[in-house]
Amino acid sequence: MAYPETLIHPMREDLTRYGVIEARSAADVDRVIAENGAVLMVVNSVCGCAAGKARPAVGLALKHAPVKPDVTATVFAGGDVEATAHLRERYLPGVPASSPSMALFRDGKAVWVLHRFEIESRIAPQIAELLVEAFQKHCVAQPA
Repeated sequence: MAYPETLIHPMREDLTRYGVIEARSAADVDRVIAENGAVLMVVNSVCGCAAGKARPAVGLALKHAPVKPDVTATVFAGGDVEATAHLRERYLPGVPASSPSMALFRDGKAVWVLHRFEIESRIAPQIAELLVEAFQKHCVAQPA
């Protein structure tokens, strides 16, 4: 069952104001991951660690990283139920469900994942540093 949209709308805006696009259906998830080289996918959540740590960290990383993903997108666990399930089943098989969480994809394959327990134990600037490191490692064109 999904949370009421009136409840989660401000939490969605916490990411979309940074230019993060919403993938609200399974088709949106497929399109975002398939049509772009490096994609950061954020699994948003209503919990406090999403509000105080994960979402601000994404904003900090996108603002300050010298290298960024081609696209940053989000699904909302408890809001975009179909999209979140599809992301987990198709693109993150074997990765325990976690929200909030983040996954970086390169050419449709997961290359980096940050779980909730790794978010809970850090503050937003530390998480942003992890994101910047992942961007630098995985978002630049790899030599052939």
